Order: sequence, then C-alpha cells, then structure tokens
Amino acid sequence: MKIPFYKIFWDEEDVEAVSQVIRRGSWWTNGKEISKLEEGIASTVHRNYAVALNSGTSALNASMEALGIGAGDEVIVPSFTFISTALAPLFVGAKPVFADIERERLGLDPEDVKERITSKTTAIIPIHYGGLPCRIKELSEIAEDNGIFLVEDSAEALGAQIDGEKTGSFGDISIASFTGSKLITMGEGGMAMTNSEKLRDKLESIREKYSWRMSTITAALGLSQLKKLPSVIGMRRNNAQIYSETLKEIENIKPLKEPDNCFNVYQFYTISVDEGRDDVRKHLEEGGVSTKIYFEPVERGLPITDEVSSHVLTLPIYPGLTREELETVVEIIKET
Repeated sequence: MKIPFYKIFWDEEDVEAVSQVIRRGSWWTNGKEISKLEEGIASTVHRNYAVALNSGTSALNASMEALGIGAGDEVIVPSFTFISTALAPLFVGAKPVFADIERERLGLDPEDVKERITSKTTAIIPIHYGGLPCRIKELSEIAEDNGIFLVEDSAEALGAQIDGEKTGSFGDISIASFTGSKLITMGEGGMAMTNSEKLRDKLESIREKYSWRMSTITAALGLSQLKKLPSVIGMRRNNAQIYSETLKEIENIKPLKEPDNCFNVYQFYTISVDEGRDDVRKHLEEGGVSTKIYFEPVERGLPITDEVSSHVLTLPIYPGLTREELETVVEIIKET
C-alpha cells in the first residue's frame, strides 16, 4: 500500500534506549526501567499505581481476577469493541452481557447499561472508541450507585481527556495497551492502573502467576516512546483537523465529531459512509490506501451497534502522514 493503515513513529532515542539495556548485559527482566515506566504511565493518567504487563489483553484479564470476578457473575461490555474486552469476563468464568452504544461517541450507552444490570452484575467495562472519551462519568456513577466495579478500557485513549480529566483515571482499575498501532508502542505491552494499593498488590501477584511480565527491553522502549506522547497526539490531532475540514464537503461522508468537553487523541479517524461503504473502501484500496472496519460487532442484535458498524470506515491517521497523503485519501473518496 502506498498509504498503509499505520506506521510506527520512532526515532534514534528509541534505538539507543533499547541498546543501553542490551549492552548492560543484565536485568533484561525486572530491570529499573519497568518501575520507571509504571511511574510514568501512572503520572500521565493521574493514578497512584500502575502495573506493567505483556499486553493490554493480559491487563484486562488480570483486572477481572484481581477484582474477584468469577463463575456466576455478569459483566456488562460493549459489542462494538476489540474482542479482548468481551473475552475478559470469560477468562475468569463470568458471563459477558452486551450493551448497546450511543451515536455521539460510540461508547456504551449509560441508559442501556442501566437496563442490563441484574443481581448477578459485578462489573462494567466501557471503552473509549478510537481515543474519544465515552460517557465515562455517567458510567462511573452507575457503577457506584449499584455497588459494582468499573474497569476502564482505555487501550485506545492514552492522553485523552473529558472535562479536563484524563481517561484512565476512572474506575477501580483502568488499562492501557501498547501494541504496534497504538499512540505509543513497544511492539507489545500493557498496563493496569489503579488508586488502590491492595489491587496493585493483587495485580502484581497475578502477573507473576501467569508470567505476564513485561521485559526490561520493552519498558526501556516504552519510556522513550512516552516522552513523545504529547507530540504524537499533536500530530494526530492536526491530521484529524485536515481530514475533518476536507471531508465535510462530501455529502455521503460523516466524520465522527469531537464534543466540546472532550479531547480526542485520534487513535482512529473514523468516518460514517451513508451509502456504499464497501465501494468506498474498495476504491481506496485500489488507490493504494489501507483502511479498517473498526469494529464488526462481537455480538449482533443491538440496534445502534449493528447500524453503526455497517457504516463505519477507519482511515490512516498516523503521525508521519503528510498533508499530500491526507489529501490523496480525500480525493479518492470524492471520486467514489
């Protein structure tokens, strides 16, 4: 593809950070860089503690076990998400209960969540779609009012904000992911964040139990990447602005809007195609532009989720994308 779906943003500081650990010849596991990365991420999302793991999926699974969720419990999750969110309850023998999304932010609809709470409900796992904060404050209130846990899946939203508060700062536990396409990446990696020392200790114990450790080499790369987070977010937001200004002229296309109280970090740039989404996607790929459909529903039968997922198309928005490449994407869409 002339314009791939994403490119990893890296520099020589990343190479040197990894090289230093390798040259050291020791502490490739449990090195000081791991605790430093944990401190850096905790500070970034305004949490007391963070526990580094080998993936965001492991962080979700560890969260379920740390909270004592198990067989007979129900956990409310979105169907409009990456599969790991929905699988986390199954890891501990609990049942995922799928709730619908709302149209503005494509996150869990608080009103639909309320309707699905039963005596067996023990937790809610909302996601922030593509870096856009969901209605996390309302969901937090619902969890608190019903005496259930909130696990905030902020895998796609490191650095995002709602009313000036950081995503990842809500809930009993929140998680982050550092796979290749994320805002900052170590190739693989995850983090579980909490304000509870007791939960921090449980998460660390679970990490050892399953060998879900992050290597020191990975953490060193993460520390270097974390320094670049503000500039990465700035580049993504600039690209999003160019997209939004040019795509608004196309009648068939509706970009996802940013509410006034939200700060979107644009892990994704997703449009809704009124008619002919598959034709638009095919035309883009014929023109050398890679796209994704985020997301196909995990479970069908939720009206808004089914409708939204049949129209969404996610475009490339990585930091190194040039204005010329952005305009190429838009021109191809106009030609469809």
